[in-house]
Amino acid sequence: MKRVTGIGGIFFHAQDPAALRAWYQRHLGLDVQPWGGAAFTWTDADGKPSAGTTIWSVAARDSEQFAPGKASFMINYRVDDLDALLQALRDEGCNVLEKAPDSEYGQFGWVIDPEGNKVELWQPPEGQ
Repeated sequence: MKRVTGIGGIFFHAQDPAALRAWYQRHLGLDVQPWGGAAFTWTDADGKPSAGTTIWSVAARDSEQFAPGKASFMINYRVDDLDALLQALRDEGCNVLEKAPDSEYGQFGWVIDPEGNKVELWQPPEGQ
């Protein structure tokens, strides 16, 4: 079974999310959207869009988005078969958190790594 197929997103906390988003937009040219982040569309070798995006997002420092992890960041990894991967991780003795209900954005599950970081696993909807 293939496990991780790519990076789905980079999420991190900031003391002043609006100011940090503005800095990234001004100085690095990120197309920060009103929802608080940017979406990078994947391209093929010729620069043509292909199925997939990587999300970049900044949340407030007091956000519980990464709980029970204590890190100021969370990486979202794309997977092909979330249910099979979560079961394999459980069978291997990993600390797997409860899977979220399916949504229009796909399926999400989490595992805690040995350092206590919450790792997000994402199976995108069909066609993404």
